[in-house]
Amino acid sequence: MPQLPRLAERSLPAQNFHTLVERVHIPVTSDSPEGLQAASRQDPWSESGKYALGWVYFSIILLVFTIAMHLYHWMSDRIRRATYKEEVAKSSATSSPDDDYEMANMPTNNSTHMFFPRHGPIHQQQQQDEEETFLSFTPLNRFVALLRYFFYRPLPILRVRQVRSLRINKREISFPSPGVVLLVTVALVFVTLYCFVPQPLYYASIQFGSPPLAVRAGMLAVAMMPWIIALSMKANLITLLTGIGHERLNVLHRWGGYICLFLSLIHTIPYYVTPVWDQGGLALFKSLFQGQSYIYGTGIAALVPLIFLCVHSLPILRAWMYELFVALHVPVSIVFVGMLFWHCHNYLTSWNYLWATVAIWLTSYLVRLCFLNWTNPWRMSWLIGEEAALTILPENAVKVTIPSQVKWKPGQYVYLRMPGISVFENHPFTLASLCSDDFPSEYGEQYRDMILVFRPFGGFTRKVLNAAIDNGPNHTYRAFIDGPYGGMQRELASFDTVILFAGGSGITAIVSHLLDLIKKMRDSKAVTKQVHIVWALKRPETMEWFKEELRICREYAPPETVHCQFFVTGAKRIGPNGFPLPPPSPSRPVSDLVHGKIDRAFQGIASKRNSALIRDEAAGDPEKERELRRENEDAISALPAPTFLPPPKKAHTRANKPDKLTIPAVNTSLHNANNKSFDFGFPSTPTMLQKNLMRFAFLPTANKKRGWHTEYGRPDIPFMLKGMERDFGKRTCVFVCGPPSMRVDVQKCVASMQQKVWGGGENGRQEVYLHTENYAI
Repeated sequence: MPQLPRLAERSLPAQNFHTLVERVHIPVTSDSPEGLQAASRQDPWSESGKYALGWVYFSIILLVFTIAMHLYHWMSDRIRRATYKEEVAKSSATSSPDDDYEMANMPTNNSTHMFFPRHGPIHQQQQQDEEETFLSFTPLNRFVALLRYFFYRPLPILRVRQVRSLRINKREISFPSPGVVLLVTVALVFVTLYCFVPQPLYYASIQFGSPPLAVRAGMLAVAMMPWIIALSMKANLITLLTGIGHERLNVLHRWGGYICLFLSLIHTIPYYVTPVWDQGGLALFKSLFQGQSYIYGTGIAALVPLIFLCVHSLPILRAWMYELFVALHVPVSIVFVGMLFWHCHNYLTSWNYLWATVAIWLTSYLVRLCFLNWTNPWRMSWLIGEEAALTILPENAVKVTIPSQVKWKPGQYVYLRMPGISVFENHPFTLASLCSDDFPSEYGEQYRDMILVFRPFGGFTRKVLNAAIDNGPNHTYRAFIDGPYGGMQRELASFDTVILFAGGSGITAIVSHLLDLIKKMRDSKAVTKQVHIVWALKRPETMEWFKEELRICREYAPPETVHCQFFVTGAKRIGPNGFPLPPPSPSRPVSDLVHGKIDRAFQGIASKRNSALIRDEAAGDPEKERELRRENEDAISALPAPTFLPPPKKAHTRANKPDKLTIPAVNTSLHNANNKSFDFGFPSTPTMLQKNLMRFAFLPTANKKRGWHTEYGRPDIPFMLKGMERDFGKRTCVFVCGPPSMRVDVQKCVASMQQKVWGGGENGRQEVYLHTENYAI
């Protein structure tokens, strides 16, 4: 067989030499060897761009299916609410007396269907069923329930024990949902078959061109880049079309990166199986690609950052060095895309996908500017952020109150940056307040209090707690907000029955949903008839976090509609003198100086801006200007009225002592004397004997599930859901936000309930929907 240089001289006309350099393409002529002619007929290199289109078609099919399901549920929810609103309007029009002589105080006369009308025959009540054509399509509902029966079932949780400093720490490792596992598996099988099924995998000689297996894998990997970037962006078109928040799409972003690495390795290995330096190929390579020190240098330059991105994105490493992950992920991604441009060299259609990646990236960042609270020049927060106050709650939770003009929906979250505490750290927190006219802010008519509640662990949250302790409750900070993002795909107000499970600080994701639902129920804008709240918490003091919100739910919800159960899972005894207070927070003279100067700079700009507005408002009247300045000082200093409690040794750990159930006495001098204590359903703190008696000695009463009450111990979720299932309406939503063990119990129960939907169960049940509030892995 002739050597490659002589083959090139014989088979390449002068006009085709430029094509060879640009495309690394060996054209076939009448003088070409028989093996090259056969290879070009089997899988010609010039048509290899079709493999990239294969991935595009696969992704579009999945996207269209998801959009169709989202639109179906969105339309059915809106139609149900509109139909219910119309029925309420009709009943209100017929329930009032039409005659002065009718007895307005008779219940039968004020009811929707009057049993004894003054004129005409007695009205016969008719059962009205929902129209299937508009609100529900039974075959589709049963098909969806069948899918949920399998996909709602969680994968088992791995519990790992770690021994550190003579202490055993338990760590729970959870896996993605079965739906995500199936989707990733299908994608992996698709790209694998698309690479290995077409023939040939290799040419008989490297002289005939690049290995077809490598070309296919490379085109598939490049075609995945726009989708990987789109799934990672906070503001992206996929979220707009499907209603799925970016925090849930992020799991597909990570697994898409792992599949891209898999394809990149398949693309790389064939070049070492049939290396270019065999059979005289090196001489031609050097003549075509001058100046490259290593033959596969561009490929290695693109593969190394991809490996780094995938390795440091592993859950264990990401949790261990989260701040480093946040700081490096985007810069390394930019380097990776740049190396791909260098490596692909515009072969086939590769640059088309890379330019699409860059366009999606830049567009998402431009759209994201609209989500920043400091980029709107028509707001007071322009360039300087909002003003925020910190409050220490019981159990050392931290409450951040930010009066803002930003609008948000229940269940959404924001990324919070506080330069006065940490300049470069930006962390997500769930919004625990409702953006509504019913909850105005004292800061102004156009403002609503954005409330974030979290339990400090380490890093940024620990710095926030330290700042609240060091600076006291009357100090304010500048807050830069990115968001809101996320939220729930469905409307809770469209379900007949709503069940909310919360574990510990998971209540923050539920409070805003609960307030919004009760507001709509009060205004007759919700189909919901029953709401059950189950909150498992370690100590009763945690209830103080949302005491006012729970009071609102209890007093303003329609009668016999909201039932709340609190489960106190553990508490520890504090002696009469209490534990010794921890030492003061570590001294950070340089850090405090830098952060303090940054925060004062923003505060100074804000003060000058307020002064200019006050002068304009006063219009030269010195008395009015002094009055406005006093009002401004009062408004700033009174944000908000905090409760400052001394912290225990650690805010996120328990003392290494036997568990004892005694609650420390609350120092009433720290609380406002005018505030009335809220009754959560238990009279006093029980002793250990009383706890055992309550849990094992007394049988539950018939009306125990109604109303509000507190128990000591862990909730038996399967037993509770089985009891609640008897009162389910046609559509039920189960919402859970808590530790992995709680999510697993709820998922198993809701998956089993799907049998009564796709099996045609009682009461014409149409849907049992599950929403889990957690960041997928």
